[in-house]
Amino acid sequence: MSVRPPRNISSNSAGTSPPNALDMEIMAEMAAALGRAGEKVEQTLEKLGAAPEAERTAHLKAAARAVHAYFIQRELCGLRNHDDAVRHYGIPRSVLVRLGAV
Repeated sequence: MSVRPPRNISSNSAGTSPPNALDMEIMAEMAAALGRAGEKVEQTLEKLGAAPEAERTAHLKAAARAVHAYFIQRELCGLRNHDDAVRHYGIPRSVLVRLGAV
C-alpha cells in the first residue's frame, strides 16, 4: 500500500521537488487528526462492546458517528480503501450497516 498526500494540498504539482515546510506541517496535522479519529473509534467500540442491551442503540449510534468521521479523515489523507481499517479496529458489521458500507 502506498501513501501519498492528496494532490489538492500539495503546492508541488509536478512532484519533482521535496515538500516544503508548509506541506510537511499540513501532512503532520492530517496525520495527527487521523490518529485522534482512530482513538475515538477505539473508545466508542470499547463502550459498544461493554454496553448493556438497553443502552446498545445509543452506543451503536456513537460508534457509527466515530467510524464515519474516521473514514472521512482517511479519505482526506488520500486513503480510499477502508478494508484494512475495518480489520484493524474490528469494526462490527452492525456499525458498518448503519453507515451503509455493507
